[in-house]
Amino acid sequence: MDEKLRNEDNETTYPLGVRIGTTVRRVGETGTIGVKNVVGNKYMLERKVGSGAYGQVFLGTDMSNGEKVAIKVNRYKTKFPGPSKEERIGDRLQNEQGFPVIRWSGRVGSHNVIVMDLLGHNLQTHFEHCFRRFSLKTVLLLADQLISRLEAIHLKGVVHNDMKPCNCMVGLSDKSHVIYLIDFGLSEHLRDRDTNQTLPHRGNVFTSINTHLRIQPSQRDDLESLGYMLLMFLRGGLPWQDVSGTTYRDTQNEILKKKQSIPVTDLCKGCPVEFAQYLTICRSLRFNDKPDYNYLRHLLKILFKRNNFTSDIFFDWDLPSGICYE
Repeated sequence: MDEKLRNEDNETTYPLGVRIGTTVRRVGETGTIGVKNVVGNKYMLERKVGSGAYGQVFLGTDMSNGEKVAIKVNRYKTKFPGPSKEERIGDRLQNEQGFPVIRWSGRVGSHNVIVMDLLGHNLQTHFEHCFRRFSLKTVLLLADQLISRLEAIHLKGVVHNDMKPCNCMVGLSDKSHVIYLIDFGLSEHLRDRDTNQTLPHRGNVFTSINTHLRIQPSQRDDLESLGYMLLMFLRGGLPWQDVSGTTYRDTQNEILKKKQSIPVTDLCKGCPVEFAQYLTICRSLRFNDKPDYNYLRHLLKILFKRNNFTSDIFFDWDLPSGICYE
């Protein structure tokens, strides 16, 4: 049976699927989206490249021009925030540098789908391939861009709430010097005051102390999480990365205890003093304090200049073969 329909412009379309050669892959109302399915009438899913608690990411192709894209898929009815929130936040960030361009979004069967520009590797992947350590220059270049990304999203009234290396992607081709901030599945709207509402228990090695304590997130928490990322990149790890408990909650509680017990000066021992200053500033902010992003960038730019680094666009992974990616 021919699945074709006519849209308002009298163009041929296929409901939740498309004919590809002799094969039609159709997504039912409760079916699972997978390889060879087509969304938005022209974006074909090719292979899964990532997954998590809130959805799956596929490599896809724009069948109108052969261009590669990223396609994020999530169940529509879920108690967790997913692509529908990402769509709303993503739309607000479309004119900002360092956020993925959304090409198409909508509901397909029982799924929310977002088609975005394809990006390169995330920072966790680059970190692993660079033998789990970045140079000071690369760390400072990353810090400058990521502080700006957080400033941009905060000015839109949103807290990212999930700052970690795998949510920071490197652009491709002429954008290979741009760091992108992705994944707004856990993002929260900024509030004028702490609601004193007890939030769900969640966290990771980069989570701020207040978020571990289940306090409503604000700008300070994203910046603190970024501070932990920068320290890991520079030192190769964090003191609480190997902490474990009998349950997830036990593990998070042990991580929190370590974060609270280690003085900032000890945490940043062996690193330039500016990193301790950065983290001290972030931890000292009150819930509704507006961070001085310019000062934080300036603090690290002084360190950059003091080391006579060149203001180019090259990161450690851009260096000649043999230094990274052996």
